[in-house]
Amino acid sequence: MLPHAEMVHWAFAAGILLVGLCLLCEAIVGQEVWRMRPWRKYLWPGLAFGMGVLLWPVMAFFTNSSIHMYAHGSWAEVLMLAGGAELGLVHGRLKSRAWRLTWPLAFAVTGLAFIVHEQNPWFFARSAFLHHLLGWTFLLGALVPLALVWRPRSATLQACMALTIVAVSVMLFADRDVAAVFGHLSPLAGPAHR
Repeated sequence: MLPHAEMVHWAFAAGILLVGLCLLCEAIVGQEVWRMRPWRKYLWPGLAFGMGVLLWPVMAFFTNSSIHMYAHGSWAEVLMLAGGAELGLVHGRLKSRAWRLTWPLAFAVTGLAFIVHEQNPWFFARSAFLHHLLGWTFLLGALVPLALVWRPRSATLQACMALTIVAVSVMLFADRDVAAVFGHLSPLAGPAHR
């Protein structure tokens, strides 16, 4: 028996929330304080890379169409790329700031994949609305990690990045398969899930 899609979304929402909270803590206390414990610098990049790895089984076992497989596969690839690049940067194996461009790339690819793989209009059901909202949040949010490439020490930009990721996790926690959005549910969507 396969779990409802919302349960998979909630599991990834928990991981994304952990990444966002780690980034927020790092932005509040500063990079020097955050990295006083050597393992903490690997925490959020490792979580991001791990979620990219876990997206592969989601792609293989929990998708119902080719477009969903492509979307989950692209998310897995860019999340592993960005998380791996960040791990290489914090470990000192990678030196160029250009590796930080993997995060705006990951945000942009994720945003496009969310928008493209949702075939229904915004107000079809809550899941359709949230997929569109998540897609545009990622696309517009890609400007924050892009700005961080040139201003990596900016506490304001770091906090914006963290809060964008926390907002994404809240949106994923709000996901339900078939539920009304703002009191509207398309008759084609079927009966409400709960």
